[in-house]
Amino acid sequence: MIQLKTAHELEAMRKACAISAQALKLAGQSIEAGITTAELDEIVFRFIKKQGAKPGFKGLYGFPGSACISVNDTVIHGLPSRKAVIRPGDIVSIDTGAVYGGFNGDNACTFACGRVDSEAQRLMDVTREALHRGIAAAKAGSRVGDISFAVQSYVEQNGFSVVRSYVGHGVGREMHEDPEVPNFGHAGHGPRLVGGMTIAIEPMVNQKHYSVKTLSDGWTVKTADGGLSAHFEHTVAITAAGPQILTLDWEE
Repeated sequence: MIQLKTAHELEAMRKACAISAQALKLAGQSIEAGITTAELDEIVFRFIKKQGAKPGFKGLYGFPGSACISVNDTVIHGLPSRKAVIRPGDIVSIDTGAVYGGFNGDNACTFACGRVDSEAQRLMDVTREALHRGIAAAKAGSRVGDISFAVQSYVEQNGFSVVRSYVGHGVGREMHEDPEVPNFGHAGHGPRLVGGMTIAIEPMVNQKHYSVKTLSDGWTVKTADGGLSAHFEHTVAITAAGPQILTLDWEE
């Protein structure tokens, strides 16, 4: 069931989203050659706790970290590790969530460690733009499929592929709520978007084929062909005045 938020609930949710976005921004600013993904995770944990919030991912479905940190060919759900050292030229996808006042904020961004090659940069640029095209399509009265089509069509026009196995989702009192928000599909299909909905739009885009594989740890999802992957995400409120990004801080 889709949970619609009242104006009061939406205001309460803004704080959780702001904390999650600020944690993501701080993690991105902390990326440098030699830092481990465990150290980045600790930065996220300490910041969120300092704000009086709770890391939304820690313990969620048994996940051990405060952030999912996915490097190069890891698509999502990368486990923080002291053995995973960031190197120059890596692209690092960080997904953070924060719980505050009973609501969740959720967002992700792919950052570069120093200078990356032109194809990696283009992958990140296309994925970020696909996110914003999806957000632009998230208008009250439209359908979820309009978001999906906006993302998929732009990604594929640029020669990349959208992951099919994982999708965006509603977010609110729970980290994952209805409806699912795929990054592929047909315009005019899916649930109607109405004011009060809050959704996480999150293109996961592969350099090559969209096929993925999950490692034996049960969490880490990688591209099946070893190509790079990028991931960008915002929590968005559907309003009569148009879509409102609640996790804007990491882009400012």
